[in-house]
Amino acid sequence: MVDHHYSDINESTPLTTQLETLAPEATEQNDAALSSTTHNAASQGVSPDETAVSPSDTVPAVHAEAGKSAAPDALVAGATEKSHSGTAPAAPDDLEDYDAADFAAALASFDREQAAESAAAQSLTAEEAVITGTVVKITDKHVVVDIGLKSEGLIPIEQVLAPDGQPKFQAGDQVEVVVEREEPEGGYLVSYDKALRHKVWDKLEAAANGKTPVKGMVLSRVKGGLTVDIGIKAFLPGSQVEVRPVRNLDGYIGTEIEVRVIKLNKKRGNVVISRKELLEEEQNAKKSVTLATLEEGSILTGTVKNLTDYGAFVDLGGLDGLLHITDMSWGRLTHPRDLVNVGDEIQVKVLKFDKDKQRVSLGFKQLTPDPWLDATERYPIGAQVRGRVLSVTDYGAFVELEQGIEGLVHVSEMTWSKRMKHPSKMVKPGDEADTIILSVNPNDRRISLGMKQLQDNPWEQLEDKYPTGAVIEGRVRNLTDFGAFIEIEDGIDGLVHVSNLSWTKRIKHPSEVLKKGEKVKAIVLGVEPENRRLSLGVKQLQPDVWDTFFAQHRVGDVVKGKVLRTAQFGAFIEIAEGVEGLCHVSEAVDENHQPVKLEVGDEHEFRIVKMNQEEKKVGLSIKAIGDEASRSEVESYKERERGGQQASSSPSSSSSTTLGDLINWKRSER
Repeated sequence: MVDHHYSDINESTPLTTQLETLAPEATEQNDAALSSTTHNAASQGVSPDETAVSPSDTVPAVHAEAGKSAAPDALVAGATEKSHSGTAPAAPDDLEDYDAADFAAALASFDREQAAESAAAQSLTAEEAVITGTVVKITDKHVVVDIGLKSEGLIPIEQVLAPDGQPKFQAGDQVEVVVEREEPEGGYLVSYDKALRHKVWDKLEAAANGKTPVKGMVLSRVKGGLTVDIGIKAFLPGSQVEVRPVRNLDGYIGTEIEVRVIKLNKKRGNVVISRKELLEEEQNAKKSVTLATLEEGSILTGTVKNLTDYGAFVDLGGLDGLLHITDMSWGRLTHPRDLVNVGDEIQVKVLKFDKDKQRVSLGFKQLTPDPWLDATERYPIGAQVRGRVLSVTDYGAFVELEQGIEGLVHVSEMTWSKRMKHPSKMVKPGDEADTIILSVNPNDRRISLGMKQLQDNPWEQLEDKYPTGAVIEGRVRNLTDFGAFIEIEDGIDGLVHVSNLSWTKRIKHPSEVLKKGEKVKAIVLGVEPENRRLSLGVKQLQPDVWDTFFAQHRVGDVVKGKVLRTAQFGAFIEIAEGVEGLCHVSEAVDENHQPVKLEVGDEHEFRIVKMNQEEKKVGLSIKAIGDEASRSEVESYKERERGGQQASSSPSSSSSTTLGDLINWKRSER
């Protein structure tokens, strides 16, 4: 491409196509003339390319690509264009003063300019010199900068973005950059970051050597840490942000922090900083002061630093103390955040201080009097109080009477009825409940409360309502191994013991006679209001078969019975429905005095030889069947026995006379 300085050459005038070799003297003269022209233009504030050229001036340089010569035809074609200075085309006869020698000199000068510019660019790249350019325009990928070379410089747009995402510069602003390389598609790639590094590098080296803190703005979060602007972009590892590990680093973005340079690599342009070191030094300085004044019992002001499930860590000035959740309030806390938050300033009392391990136990509730000290006076037994239900468990509900004072309403003290399955059927957390003070134990910090005491006790009128011997009707509510519970009215259950279910049968479990949910009749056997017990009987509705048997039989009567079961000492014989007697092995012999084998299910005749109505016992004998005795003899024997035992303090009942005794008496008489 031909320089516009030659726009005054007539396009119709042909140029010779042969170039003559210039003598060295001519070349030197042309160079001198060209240098003089360039110097004059520079002194007037005009670039060489904009210098106006007249036919009498020295031939100007021709703009062409480096390493290529401009053809004469191209020169002629370029002569028709306007010059940079805006002068009109010269007269056609001016072309006569421009010969091949002048053209060759201009071409050589152009080559030297290109070589000089390339050398200058390479020198800037190698030395990474900081140069000042002017922002020409901003695109979506680059900031175009005039750096004084033929081609502009290109700054990657991400290097000049502010934290809000907008470019830091505008067109016309001055910016310092470092030339990195020439781009194949044109222009030079320049770096704003490198220029900043060069500018602040000496400052950072001095700060690193002197361990001087520097301030910076957190720009963004990167893998493993944060990017901080301290004049250049530096890396702050996540482990160096705080004294303790930080889970969320995003909260630091956009904040200004003070850091220390701990690592520099000028060749790679890497800077590593630490905030933790400064915090530790500051903490150690405060810690030494705190340790010198800390003692058990002292009251200090601290800042809540961290919360856990079991308490809060309070910064006392370089030294952290643990405020356990049990020492926060005289009342109950589910979590420390119910009382304090991170950053709160609170007063605490030093409960324990281990100087060797540097552990401090703190208390907050100890700053106020213990409400349990006068709890007995403020909550006398029998007083009615109102409180808020804190929690409900399987065994009762905890009610807060005041801050730090709470009592337990046991499930058995909630209602007179036994049908309540769970305390949650009565109250829920947050409910207001009226209660009665049952007992107070300040040493164990316990108060027993009652709710049913505010209701009428149905057991107090139960004895008048259901006297002993009264027949009631109820529904079987529950069956146990030892009996059946029968509900006679709401909240009132009576127990039918398994022994009171039948006169005749040996009941092992109530389910053999009763079923859950069925209606039954029973007789009231006894009422104990203080123990909330009601004893019932079912068999008492039927006549006692033992009483009937004893009324109808006497000693000496012969009865027929069936063997129910056997034992080593004899056999149990059923002699009436529900009535059993015992035939001892000594009485199980025939008239020949031979043992009689008794098998279960066998039927035999037995003579009653003993009766005891109180103990419900009947003695039977097979051997006595052969020994006959008249009733008059029996009565005579009884009279004799009565007379001989009148002096005894506990005379035998006639019912205790056995047939064996009678037989022995007869034999002695003979």
